[in-house]
Amino acid sequence: MKKFWHIVRHVLGFIGTIAALCASWWAAYYLTDYVYRKFDIQMAEYFRQVLTGLVGIFLLGAVAGIIGRLFHPKRMRGIHMLLDAIRRISKGDYNINLNIQGNEDHPINALAHSINNMAVELGQMEQMRQEFISNVSHEIQSPLTSISGFARALQNDRLGPEERAHYLGIIEAESMRLSKLSDNLLKLTSLESEHHPFEKKAFRLDKQLRSIVLTCEPQWLEKDLEMAASLADFTIVADEDLLSQVWVNLLHNSIKFTPHAGTIGVQLHRRDDEAVVRISDSGIGIAAEELEHIFERFYKVDKSRNHRLGGSGLGLSIVKKIVEMHQGRIEVASTPGEGTVFTVVLPIGTHPET
Repeated sequence: MKKFWHIVRHVLGFIGTIAALCASWWAAYYLTDYVYRKFDIQMAEYFRQVLTGLVGIFLLGAVAGIIGRLFHPKRMRGIHMLLDAIRRISKGDYNINLNIQGNEDHPINALAHSINNMAVELGQMEQMRQEFISNVSHEIQSPLTSISGFARALQNDRLGPEERAHYLGIIEAESMRLSKLSDNLLKLTSLESEHHPFEKKAFRLDKQLRSIVLTCEPQWLEKDLEMAASLADFTIVADEDLLSQVWVNLLHNSIKFTPHAGTIGVQLHRRDDEAVVRISDSGIGIAAEELEHIFERFYKVDKSRNHRLGGSGLGLSIVKKIVEMHQGRIEVASTPGEGTVFTVVLPIGTHPET
C-alpha cells in the first residue's frame, strides 16, 4: 500500500508539471495576443510563437520561484535541525530524536532517521565504554588495595616469620591476579581487533583435549575430582592455539567451581560436519537468570566467591569470542547445586591447501 501511494504521488506530480506547463503556455499565448492587438503589432507567425514560448517559460519560472519561496524556509528549517543534531553528537550528546514532518521518502527524512539510529548506537557504545572503564578500575583497585595494605603491615618489625610469609604470599597472589587481569584484557582487546593472528591448520582435536586434561591434572587431583573423558578420534581445521585457550578456560572454571570429590566430564564427538565438545561438572551450578549474562565482560555470578578464587570475569568472554571467530557457537545449561554443562559446536572445516 505504501508503494502504491508513492507511485500515485509521482504520477500526480508529473500531471501537475504538465498542467503547469500548459497553463503557462496558455497564459503566455493570451497575454502576447492581447499585447499584439492592443498596440497593433504586426509580426511573422514564427517569431510570434518564439516570443510566446519565451513568455511561457518566464511565467513558469516565476511560478516555480514563488512556490520555492513558500517552501524554502521549511526545507532550511529541517536542514538546520540536522546540522544542530550533528553538532550535539560531536560534543557527546546522544539524546537525539529528530522528527521532521513531511514525506517519509524525502532524502532529508531518510537522513534524519539515520542520524537518530546513529545517536542510539553511539549512546550504547558510550555506556559500554563507561561500564568497561568502571569494571577495569574496580578490578585493579581491589588487588592494589590488598598489596598496599599488606606491604604496610610488613613494615612492622614485630611480625613473626610465619605472619611475614603469609603476608608475602598474599601480595604474590594479588600480583599474579593483576598480571592475569592485564593479560586477559590485552587478549580480549586483540581478539576483538582485526589484527589478531588467526591461522587455521589441520590437527587432531581429540589429542589436543587429552593433552589439556593431562596438563590440568594437578588441579583436579588436588581436589580429588573424578575426570571422565570420552574423545572420538578425528581432525579439525582451526586455530590450534586459540582453541587451546577455550578448553583451558572452560576446564579451569569447572575445576574451580566443583567441590571436593566431584566429577568433571569431557566429551568429543562428530555430528555431520561439526565437532561437538561437551564439558560438564557436578559443581555449584548457575541460576537461570544468570545464564544469559555469563559471557559478558567482568560478569560474576557470585562476586565474593569469584574474588576469593581469583576470577576476573573475562575468561568466558574470551571463550565466546574465540568460538565466534571460528563460526561456531557455545551453549550452557546449568542447575544450581547440581552442575553446569558447556557445549561448544565448531565446523570441522577443510584443510586450506585442499
